[in-house]
Amino acid sequence: MQDLIGEFINYLSVERGLASNTLESYGRDLRQYSLYLRAKAQLMSLQDASRATIISYLLLMEKQGRAPATIARRLAALKSFYQFLVRESVVERDPTANLESPKLDRKLPKVLTVREVEMLLRQPKAGTVGGLRDKAMLEVLYATGIRVSELISLTTPDVNLEMRYVRCFGKGSKERLVPTGTIACQAVADYLARGRPKLVKDPGERCLFVNHHGRRMTRQGFWKIMKKYSAEAGIKKSITPHTLRHSFATHLLENGADVRAVQEMLGHADISTTQIYTHVNRGRLRDVYKNSHPRA
Repeated sequence: MQDLIGEFINYLSVERGLASNTLESYGRDLRQYSLYLRAKAQLMSLQDASRATIISYLLLMEKQGRAPATIARRLAALKSFYQFLVRESVVERDPTANLESPKLDRKLPKVLTVREVEMLLRQPKAGTVGGLRDKAMLEVLYATGIRVSELISLTTPDVNLEMRYVRCFGKGSKERLVPTGTIACQAVADYLARGRPKLVKDPGERCLFVNHHGRRMTRQGFWKIMKKYSAEAGIKKSITPHTLRHSFATHLLENGADVRAVQEMLGHADISTTQIYTHVNRGRLRDVYKNSHPRA
């Protein structure tokens, strides 16, 4: 089964162009399923698995206290895996056919207020090489709403300071151009002039944002940077690098931006994903009403 999982992950990478994080999740989920099958002595091969097997596996995860989102993700991985196996004639039937994912309660994303964002963006010190880089990264993230994985994958040609846009590659390697503002462009220009040349060791390095070793910034590295500045800004909320993306979308919609335009900038394939931010706005409207109306 491990060989088949490897072939499937390679198919997802080459044929469907899925991101490395997605590939890792699929591989991890399928290896968990493989362990489950191995633990059931009567099920030593994929051909032995039935609809009842899959349901038993889902019920076991529920009994173990797995979150509905985790169960839904693992079922999605299994569905895609079995569809691949049927196409490749490895199995005759798909035991996951017509199985529905558990209902998910969509949690509203945590967002920062405009004031909190301003406090966060003021923290990096422009007098240091690291401060120039960090200022540029945070400004670009909030100005464009791109994912952290997209931010750290930017190369120097991906940022057009004259036309004020960044080019990034999202899920499925889909390219999109996202407009950015004058403040973010100025921060990047300052970093390129006075920061990046002192960090880069290899003249051929194309990554825009690099660490102190002169290599591409990692997600973990950026997460540490953001935690540091969040603490220095006195922000009490528990935030993640994705919080600036959520804040970008929410603030745009609060100021009258069209939800379709926000969808395109965020790179969402389905508008329903973007519409969660309109629910955030409605929640805030209720708070305003409750705090302001004399008979609320």
